[in-house]
Amino acid sequence: MNPRYEYRALLACDIAGSAGRGEQRLQEIRGVLRSALFGALGIADLKSQDFLYTDTGDGCRLVAPAALPKAGLLFPLLPELCSRIREHNRHAGADTRLRVRAAVHAGEVRLDPDGTVSGAPFEALARLLDSPPLRHATLAGTGGTPLAAILSRHFYEETVGHGYEGLEADAFTAADVRVKEYAARAWLWYPGSPVGPRVGSGPDPVSGEQPARPGPRTVEQLVQASGHGTAFAVHRGDQYIRHNDRG
Repeated sequence: MNPRYEYRALLACDIAGSAGRGEQRLQEIRGVLRSALFGALGIADLKSQDFLYTDTGDGCRLVAPAALPKAGLLFPLLPELCSRIREHNRHAGADTRLRVRAAVHAGEVRLDPDGTVSGAPFEALARLLDSPPLRHATLAGTGGTPLAAILSRHFYEETVGHGYEGLEADAFTAADVRVKEYAARAWLWYPGSPVGPRVGSGPDPVSGEQPARPGPRTVEQLVQASGHGTAFAVHRGDQYIRHNDRG
């Protein structure tokens, strides 16, 4: 049989700071991530058995079924995954708490008869997952955030840009990603800027008027959110991240 090529949505997760915890603790937190992810898929009405799952050692990679709308990998999946990780952290010791980076992309992949999946979209996914802007976002807030995610420009434009229900454009922050030979615009999401409808975003029940959309967050607000000296700039309503190569 010849390989076939299909357009698929992709999600990769990586446990930040997993090194140095020892084999027993690493296995434990890997199990926590898998359980949280599969549980979140269930809440999102997605069947885990429909995904191609690959364990990457300190994280995992999911290849979505061909028929899955890309927006399904965002809402309510990301908020639910974040909630489950946060709940685990509330009861976990310091050596088993999780901070997770996630990257989301889509493209045409090669599926071989032996079950192997490959292709250029995986290279972009890996670069996004390893990017400094995402690493800095994971460190936002006191003690770090349970989950920070980054969307490729293509994925963002095909989901958030199309205005799917439950996705708000102002819940994402634009970032320029440069990792090795990869350079592209991407979009960050992290708690405090949740994927999902804004509270009070509907029309006023009395007047029927829509509330004014809030302006972009200020430089001071964004720097305060990062808590790690990341420098931000705002230009024509877009938020850009300037970063060093540490983190």
